[in-house]
Amino acid sequence: MQNILPLHLFEELEAITGSQYLFLDEETRRHYGHDETEDYNFPPSVVVKPGTPEEISAIMKLANEYKIPVVPIGGRTGLSGGALSIHGGIGLSMERFTKIEIDENNLQAIVEPAVITQVFREAAFEKGLFYPPDPSSQGSCTIGGNVAENAGGARALKYGVTKDYVLNLQVVLPNGDIIWTGANTLKNSTGYNLTQLMVGSEGTLGIITKIVMKLLPKNNHNILMLVPFFKSAQACEAVAEIFRAGIVPSALEFMERDAIDWTLRFVDGVSIDIKDEVEAHLLIEVDGNYPDVLFVEAEKIMGVLERFEIDEILFADTEDQKNALWKIRRAVGEAVKSNSVYKEEDTVVPRYELPRLLEGIKDAGWKYGFKSVCYGHAGDGNLHVNIIKGDMTDENWKTEVPKGIREIFELTVSLKGTLSGEHGIGYVQKSYMDIAFTNGHLQLMKGIKRLFDPNNILNPGKVLPDNL
Repeated sequence: MQNILPLHLFEELEAITGSQYLFLDEETRRHYGHDETEDYNFPPSVVVKPGTPEEISAIMKLANEYKIPVVPIGGRTGLSGGALSIHGGIGLSMERFTKIEIDENNLQAIVEPAVITQVFREAAFEKGLFYPPDPSSQGSCTIGGNVAENAGGARALKYGVTKDYVLNLQVVLPNGDIIWTGANTLKNSTGYNLTQLMVGSEGTLGIITKIVMKLLPKNNHNILMLVPFFKSAQACEAVAEIFRAGIVPSALEFMERDAIDWTLRFVDGVSIDIKDEVEAHLLIEVDGNYPDVLFVEAEKIMGVLERFEIDEILFADTEDQKNALWKIRRAVGEAVKSNSVYKEEDTVVPRYELPRLLEGIKDAGWKYGFKSVCYGHAGDGNLHVNIIKGDMTDENWKTEVPKGIREIFELTVSLKGTLSGEHGIGYVQKSYMDIAFTNGHLQLMKGIKRLFDPNNILNPGKVLPDNL
């Protein structure tokens, strides 16, 4: 692969997109050289903003001919470095792909990849329809990035993650071919499932240009409660017990004390009284169309919670109160980032194992000298682990923290979990893939990558370990 682009390539790119969509200046390249992964910045050699699949096809044919790396770039909200141009090359911004077409008859939509997730959810809602996946960054992340990372969000435990709503994809392959991966049908048993292979492939196999999404009828009612626990471990234990009682909440979120304290300082206009003894909170939501049923479910949940050491439950009585509680939860990541340099891991285990995972995370912190703040989608066993630099020396941050992360991942896998629930592997987690997979597994993945992209030009250096 070429790190330095030949001069004539810029003329050929300009002929494809027009000069107004080609950027060589340092400021623009640095702007597109970072996402939300720590403080990394890898500027591409050139930023190109195509407007059609055909333009992307022409760009990929050029890149394939000259063996130049191409990195698809979306909303740049990722936390695993998936959109970083670590080898330079062409930064392919998808921001001009913003169309939404909603098919009310079939409860489907055709969505282009640069559509902001919240914009799509609101467009569906206006038609009386519901798109459930709701990442915390939904106000800025894009549908294309959600598909690339198989994003989830708070409501994944009841409604599923992005892959559960993708019916079909238009994709530009690394050689420039444009294909549809499936069909716009709810059932499809025709050949290999290329659609689901593309979902979660982190921009390494093809560039997604259209997404056919399944939608649901919207629910009209919900009940939201914030539950303070005097012991963090009990908050984790309560998660599995709620499901064992026969209730499937629409959301069940865990927040450690530091997570909620830091967020309350970070977010303006929101306040909650919390006793000093409280160690963690669960944010629990049930939803549906029949209020009487929801009240019965809420009462059953309260019956489960009474077995644990909890403080007074806060019920959100108004939409403003509900929005305030969700604002706290969704702002945790930003609040942590505003306090300290940090690394965020995205562990996921069977929900019954959450107490053991949380205990192991804290043990690793004691052993290697770092503090951690944990929160996440406890209902589906997905725990975000923010490792805080604080007053650690640069040397210990560089040498000791990776040892602790490896132990956390080893524990996660031993509990029948895996390295990432929704953030992906990208650039920063690829060196830990040997914990979750044998060499045979990894060679199979490498073979798939080679089949799609024999010249290794599309988002190279992501997902698979460098020494593979």
